[in-house]
Amino acid sequence: MMANILILIGIITMSLTFWVVSMTASSYYDNLRPVSPWRWMFSVIVPLIITSHALKNKSLDYSGAIGALLVGIILTVANFSFFSALLTFFVSSSKLTKWKAEAKKRLDAEYQEGGQRNWLQVFCNGGIPTEIALLYMIENGPGEIAINFSKQYTASWMCLSLLGALACSSGDTWASEVGSVASKRQPRLITTWEKVPIGTNGGVTVVGLVASILGGTVVGLAYLLTQFMFVEDLGLSPPQWPIVLYGAVAGFLGSILDSYLGATMQYSGFDEDSGMVINHITPNAKHISGKPILDNNAVNLFSTILIALLLPGITWPMWPRKLTI
Repeated sequence: MMANILILIGIITMSLTFWVVSMTASSYYDNLRPVSPWRWMFSVIVPLIITSHALKNKSLDYSGAIGALLVGIILTVANFSFFSALLTFFVSSSKLTKWKAEAKKRLDAEYQEGGQRNWLQVFCNGGIPTEIALLYMIENGPGEIAINFSKQYTASWMCLSLLGALACSSGDTWASEVGSVASKRQPRLITTWEKVPIGTNGGVTVVGLVASILGGTVVGLAYLLTQFMFVEDLGLSPPQWPIVLYGAVAGFLGSILDSYLGATMQYSGFDEDSGMVINHITPNAKHISGKPILDNNAVNLFSTILIALLLPGITWPMWPRKLTI
């Protein structure tokens, strides 16, 4: 109990310090908008409620809860669309991780009760979005904007980069959690297309690939709906509906990229004793694919980095422009 109180006091103190810094910076730089007290209160209280609930439900452990709270505060302060995309990813992924838990225990030797995520897993999925959100606030200040490359190229690029990272993580999680237990067909290794046991890193199914598209789509849809609610000049901006399509593409490509990295740089072996696929070398494990270079967290991190860096640059030439008469 005392530890929880000390953590809460530390977080509130840190958040107030950030608010004072933002107010001070805005007084020196005219192009930076200050964070209103109401926005700051929402950005602290709502993530605190959500992470407390996740901790109670064992979706996060203590270290994961602290990490998720920091990520949630920063993304919410920066842009409410960032917050809604993050929340959609986290809630949907947590629910799917617990879906058919008994079946997953029989298939995954490293399955954790409730799918508890620690600080490292939070960092690998939320670290890149957090960095982008900080850069977004330096460039644009806190607040919501429409994706408009003609008027706000850099900020729009950052918005798509952050959305791509979250949609990538969501698509990969949906593919793993749904495809492993819902597919009636054996997975195929993405590099050779050979059939492999369920749980093999780099194994893909049609069900899993469809799930990755849906996982990215729901994140993009959450982002778009928040745009409708909070962006004031949306009618004067280019069409925003491609955000949903962008999320779907990021989810699909993120899952493909994650599978490729998993098949080549992550060890998969079949353990004769447990009858399960494992991610580390043991005397009784038969090698299936990959090399022991990266673990699952590192694969997730590299996937989000690549999608966040590359996809906006590929997308912006095709993004709709506002027609002027």
